[in-house]
Amino acid sequence: MKIAIIVNPLIPVPPKQYGGIERIVFMLIQELKKSGHDITLYASEDSVPGCKLIAYREHNPYNPSDFIKINAVTYKIAFKGFDLVHTFGRMTNIALLMRTRLPKIVSYQLPPTISQVRKAMKLARKNSINFTACSGYIAKQIGQAGIEATTIYNGVDIKEYEFSEKVTPEAPLVFLGRIQQEKGTAIAIAIAKATGLDLVIAGNIPGEEIHQKYFEEQVKPFIDNNQIKYIGPVDNFQKNKLLGNCRAFLMPVTWDEPFGIVMAEALACGTPVIGFKRGAVPEVVVDGKNGFICENEEEMIAAVLKADTIDRRQCRQVAEDRFSAVVLAGQYEDLYRRATGKI
Repeated sequence: MKIAIIVNPLIPVPPKQYGGIERIVFMLIQELKKSGHDITLYASEDSVPGCKLIAYREHNPYNPSDFIKINAVTYKIAFKGFDLVHTFGRMTNIALLMRTRLPKIVSYQLPPTISQVRKAMKLARKNSINFTACSGYIAKQIGQAGIEATTIYNGVDIKEYEFSEKVTPEAPLVFLGRIQQEKGTAIAIAIAKATGLDLVIAGNIPGEEIHQKYFEEQVKPFIDNNQIKYIGPVDNFQKNKLLGNCRAFLMPVTWDEPFGIVMAEALACGTPVIGFKRGAVPEVVVDGKNGFICENEEEMIAAVLKADTIDRRQCRQVAEDRFSAVVLAGQYEDLYRRATGKI
């Protein structure tokens, strides 16, 4: 099939550091190419996707002129012989394609704006648009608009993650993610303090004042470079080593996480995930099999103390069976065939 894929152009594909959606798109492209599909990516000019690239730009924040300029680019997709267009970006960027017969896939990686979903359904030619969600949690939100979305979980390239069957008794806990209240960095510190275990914190501190203040007041005072260490952002090599050599990965989120790719990354290394029952966390973590689901800090403390009861081989197996690049791409291919009638 000849497929056009669109992603917002603020972060390149693949991302140089953080960019979950961009990482998923890059991984999908590589798998689709292996199956012989002809892919064109519409994305940042700094992208190196390994396929044909149509670069475009937008302002931050997005403004009305972006809508006009971007649609002038994407509308041409209708006349270039594509079998379908698949967007991970703003739905407004394919506004002029809505009335065309071209099959359209819209993938949600974040909570949807229900009014936009309903508007898209009204604008789109009948039976020409399909929605996907990165978790059942997001699919249920799209369902509030009376529209069924196909759940296709995010994943990782299993080959990039080294499986660690055993860790040392001194292995630390790990928190990896943006340093902000919603991700629960301070809670991870409290868990480490309560259990007496070491904690390694990795991730970037967002530039907004609210996040800077959170770090200065609730995280930095506890960093002693002994029990509690902060190592900053990590690249793929460092991430692999960090996740593979830890006792457990902590996911103490205080918001409803749409998916959380880092959980799949931890599982691919054989590391159990211990997280709060928020958003898609219970869809990724099977309690007692590849980690533990907790209601509060007390339960998380207890779960951490029994992390070594989890079979790390089971963690890796779950990653391979449910969250691999091959599985993800296969599910999208099935949807493409249904959408285009090329079954």
